[in-house]
Amino acid sequence: MEKLRTVVIDDEDLARSIVREYLSSHPDVEIVAECSNGFEAVKAITELQPDLLFLDVQMPKLDGFEVLELVEQHPAVIFVTAYDQYAVKAFEVHAVDYLLKPFGKERFDEALALARQKIARRESVPLSDVVAAARPKDVPLERLLVRDGSKVHVIAVEKLDYVEAQDDYVALKSEGKTHLKQQRLSELEALLDPKRFVRIHRSYILNVERLARLELYAKDSRMAILKDGTKLPVSRAGYEKLKGLL
Repeated sequence: MEKLRTVVIDDEDLARSIVREYLSSHPDVEIVAECSNGFEAVKAITELQPDLLFLDVQMPKLDGFEVLELVEQHPAVIFVTAYDQYAVKAFEVHAVDYLLKPFGKERFDEALALARQKIARRESVPLSDVVAAARPKDVPLERLLVRDGSKVHVIAVEKLDYVEAQDDYVALKSEGKTHLKQQRLSELEALLDPKRFVRIHRSYILNVERLARLELYAKDSRMAILKDGTKLPVSRAGYEKLKGLL
């Protein structure tokens, strides 16, 4: 029987040791890596491609949801969390296995058995939907994460100048640099603070704090001139949105 290759991710040594202890009675499970933070986790998942994650939700630097956002692989996941009403509800709605700290051996074995079944059936869970549902609502995004190989770039939203749609990617323009992230513009728009970021065109979202002036370009067509001289097209609908903020 092939072993279930597993990565344990938690910033607390004690929490990792408990998972390790509980797994010791399951010889078919092999821990291929232990990670104490999200950056280590992204690297380990990318390089090792495990079958299963025990993933802590609340971690400094990168939380568990941000880790999943940054990896292309879709292993089975057992979320490990202290009580969080949004997360737990989302896990239950999407039938995702989770362990509520503190948990005992019986509950642990139950979650592992369910995960085994899903892996055996090759049943994939829409993790992006779980992550979206588990995040608190009406709390604007504060940072954007972009993976570059095994590196992770963290971009503070306040330092974002504008965003440009490029097929299934968005180009994030910040501090003179461009970062490509696989995400649709409409998805990102829904996560940004509408008091600061405006969809000025079907292909552009603008940080209004970077706007220097608006110029008439043609009939019913305007151009946004940014403080650094960048010019972006503004649609009629985008102009109406801007007028509401300025």
